[in-house]
Amino acid sequence: MSDSGKGKPAKNNGLSFQEPSQVDKEKRQFLVVATAAVGAAGAAAAAIPFVGSMLPSERAKAAGAPVEVDISDIAPGQIKTAEWRGKPVWIINRTDEMTAELPKHNEQLSDPKCEVMSQQPSYCKNADRSIKPNIGVIVGICTHLGCSPSAKLEAGGDMGENWVGGFYCPCHGSKFDLAGRVFKGSPAPTNLVVPPHSYIDDNTLILGVETGMEA
Repeated sequence: MSDSGKGKPAKNNGLSFQEPSQVDKEKRQFLVVATAAVGAAGAAAAAIPFVGSMLPSERAKAAGAPVEVDISDIAPGQIKTAEWRGKPVWIINRTDEMTAELPKHNEQLSDPKCEVMSQQPSYCKNADRSIKPNIGVIVGICTHLGCSPSAKLEAGGDMGENWVGGFYCPCHGSKFDLAGRVFKGSPAPTNLVVPPHSYIDDNTLILGVETGMEA
């Protein structure tokens, strides 16, 4: 038997073979690159909503903007509710009788002279807590636990004969007069808040702006 083929390399029929270790190395490199690319794409996609959440929405920006309110349609003795910074703001057109009553029950109030300055701008530190005596501007949120009181503007009625008119919080019974001042014995610790405001003209009030400055 001839041993002429002994010691000769086998034919590969035109095919090229690589060492297994080299193939494995290239596969590993490919997988690492592919995984990194997918991870980067995922991170970028996840970052889009996150970055978007850090940008204020138009609604959020609008919520802090000044608000103009037409007060020409508020009849004497009536109330209108506006929204400013996501809070209800009452605008009351007090009658002359209502305004005259305000200083008469000071002894029943916890802070009749508005000594807690954080509850109203300095220009509203007066008996009616307003710029115009007949127009009251009050944030409609109880200073106890944040409920919204009900308007009980008329004296007497279902509030009893001693009721002088004002606001009643049904959550825990806090009572406030027509200037938003809290009655003694109420759970609410302070008067209702008077927001910064000013007037563009006799019929237009603007919330969030005072003396030419945005609040």
